[in-house]
Amino acid sequence: MKKITLFLLSAFFLSTTVFAGGYQVRLQGNKQNGMGLVGTSLNMGSSSIFYNPGALSLMKDKLHFEVGASGIMSNIDFQMEGTNSNWQPNNPVSTPFYVYGAGKINEMISVGVGVYTPYGSTAKWDEEWAGKFLIQDIALKAIFIQPTISFNFNNKFGIGAGFILATGDVEINKAINYSDNAKANLKGSTLSYGFNVGAYYQATDKLSFGIDYRSKITMKMEGGDATFTIPTALQTTIPPTNKFDAELPLPANLDFSVAYQATDKLLLAFELDWVMWGVYKNLEFTFEEKGELLNTSDPREYKDTFIPRLGAQYAVNSKLHLRAGMYYDQSPTNEDYFTPETVSLNTFAYTLGLSYSPIDMLSIDVSFLQLFGQKAEKSYVPDNFNGTYQSITYIPGLGVSFKF
Repeated sequence: MKKITLFLLSAFFLSTTVFAGGYQVRLQGNKQNGMGLVGTSLNMGSSSIFYNPGALSLMKDKLHFEVGASGIMSNIDFQMEGTNSNWQPNNPVSTPFYVYGAGKINEMISVGVGVYTPYGSTAKWDEEWAGKFLIQDIALKAIFIQPTISFNFNNKFGIGAGFILATGDVEINKAINYSDNAKANLKGSTLSYGFNVGAYYQATDKLSFGIDYRSKITMKMEGGDATFTIPTALQTTIPPTNKFDAELPLPANLDFSVAYQATDKLLLAFELDWVMWGVYKNLEFTFEEKGELLNTSDPREYKDTFIPRLGAQYAVNSKLHLRAGMYYDQSPTNEDYFTPETVSLNTFAYTLGLSYSPIDMLSIDVSFLQLFGQKAEKSYVPDNFNGTYQSITYIPGLGVSFKF
């Protein structure tokens, strides 16, 4: 029972990592999505609340609002080692969204607030798949709320900061190896805090630089509910209902970026994102009623990663802008502790996008991403669970921007 519960709690917090980590959902602006998700050195209005608060005070409009969403359609293939059997989860479409609003107090100061979902995912494996005792299905979501203030100096250099209130909830179901209908259900919610700070420098009319730091956020689960459907004979030693406490560090991000207006129509940008996954060494948890459940620590041993991004925007005319980009996202996972709750593979992505302004105050923003998770043999050594994974993901997005 100790091992089964270890996997249950790993599933809970690695699922939290799906909405916060193994791969991050950085779909926080459809303009930026089309440019390889580059945004730190760009001044595109109220979406700077997420990408770089320092740029917010240099936005061109007195008031700016953005709203949008994306649809994540992922396909994962798993083949168990030593067999010809393949499994694919039937994942529903995930829909991360963003809402931003910002305004100028005066020529030096701007304020705004963003509500966005930087982490969120769902996964639904077949009930009888090879890893059913690790995970069957996950449903989770997170919402971040970020009030922000920004100051600029000489209309060239801006600094800004935002306070982040992070909320999230999750529900997980899986089979346990006691009888045909034995199962487990985990659910809970959490609240935590962090911050986002950035600086933006418009060096010339053509050249701009940006740096942004989003802090580590420790998601603490206190009083989470664990319910076990098990044979009656075991209920005297294994509590059918229980409470648990645990926590998971969500890594800090440090983003560097430069943008260059190569011609009157062509904008080029490069960004390097440092995701500090090295803080995630293990998963520890404590049960309120122990029974046969023992407090334990589950190793993860993640590593820091660097994500290079390239993006371009071409202004066909004042109404139509076209975008394209690409990036490479390396998996932070340890080779000995790869789990099917977060199928995080080395991933290459390309992006496309456009904006159309039927009137001056309105922009319709469309984006499309395609992600290729490179085929790889992976293992979860504690349970001798080995196999080959491959993934492909399609992400269309739609948003609108208003300016006054």
